[in-house]
Amino acid sequence: MSRRGFLQLGGAAFFGLLGTSTTYLYLNDESDQLSVERITLPIKNLHPALEGLTIVQLSDIHVGPYTKADFVQKAVTLANSLNPDVTVLTGDYVWHDAESMLDLAPVIAQLNARYGVYTILGNHDIWTDVKVIKAGMKAAGLPLLINEGVPVNVGQGTLWLAGLDDGWSGRPDLAAAMAGAPADATAALLLHEPDLADEYSLDGRIALQLAGHSHG
Repeated sequence: MSRRGFLQLGGAAFFGLLGTSTTYLYLNDESDQLSVERITLPIKNLHPALEGLTIVQLSDIHVGPYTKADFVQKAVTLANSLNPDVTVLTGDYVWHDAESMLDLAPVIAQLNARYGVYTILGNHDIWTDVKVIKAGMKAAGLPLLINEGVPVNVGQGTLWLAGLDDGWSGRPDLAAAMAGAPADATAALLLHEPDLADEYSLDGRIALQLAGHSHG
């Protein structure tokens, strides 16, 4: 019988709730207020050092005519108040204007997490102007994972964050994102569209997938 541990996750979505997260930070359409709902997710063969690890996820911010930077600021403040170990942003930072990233960058630069904040691209980021999005992330000081993985070392345990390129407009490469992952690491896959979630789940190394895009 495999030993089970638990990761506590956080999710934030604008215009919809992410389906894979287990502690939800979401927008209530009736009250226009952000709310938090906590759930615990079991992970097989989790290293004891990773038990209780908290991940906050924000996705599909779509800053622009409908979501203003001052509203995102409220979400950032609430996300930081959860004292996360890791924060991930899973794409679609702008709506139709890449220049909106200039307003968003100083806001998301305020995100804090004990072991770092990591980002990936979404389809809107590539459809508008990916160079502007990349420049915004650089200005915010946030690493952008495009078919790349990074280790999050917690004591003797390792959480491997594997970030994929956008599935619709990019060239996602799971092998590249997992290259260098320790055999005993718990791997979390960051992807924007969940379209290929079933296919990626066939890779036995992937313990968790965090996606956005569906807005609900």
